[in-house]
Amino acid sequence: MDLLKIGSFIAEKRKEKKLTQLQLAELLHVTDRAVSKWECGRSMPDSSIMLELCEALGISVNELLTGEELEMENYNKQAELNLLQITKEKEEADKRLLHAEIVIGIAATLIFLALVFTSIFTFKYANLPLWAMIVMLVVAAIIFFGGCFFALRIEQKAGYYECKECGYKYVPTYKAVMMAPHMGRSRYMKCPHCGKRSYHKKVLNNK
Repeated sequence: MDLLKIGSFIAEKRKEKKLTQLQLAELLHVTDRAVSKWECGRSMPDSSIMLELCEALGISVNELLTGEELEMENYNKQAELNLLQITKEKEEADKRLLHAEIVIGIAATLIFLALVFTSIFTFKYANLPLWAMIVMLVVAAIIFFGGCFFALRIEQKAGYYECKECGYKYVPTYKAVMMAPHMGRSRYMKCPHCGKRSYHKKVLNNK
């Protein structure tokens, strides 16, 4: 999506309604700074307020995402293009998140091992006090388990899991992902659709 085009369109429609950025922000319960960012093309309105924004500006969501008024004959075609673009952008964002998951997991593991080996080595050979070694081990554990928590949260939220039995794609709960045995990013879980247990693989789209 062209954020600059969308931003200019929001500004144009706001002025047509004779609203200032502050007045529009108050209608949507956001800051005028947020409205300014939309209009400058630095960010998009959150999906939770998109309908309210469109109502305030007298436009459709499709027109908002396109950044222009649409003729009826082009409306459905443009709606499909917008949907495809949103899906593509979500897949790209999920892909980046899954890469970040790997980085977080590796970094947390390396820091954990470095702190553990350092604390043991300095305790044994450099007369590190016992309490200091314990503190280092606790810090190492916090970093490791904290990293694992965030990495697993990313894996749960990014993309979908696909049931091997029926092909159903879904986003499981964090608890289900955490408790499931896994091989790589495939996890042994119960499908909410067919109720069968199998290894569900991670996929980026729900088509």
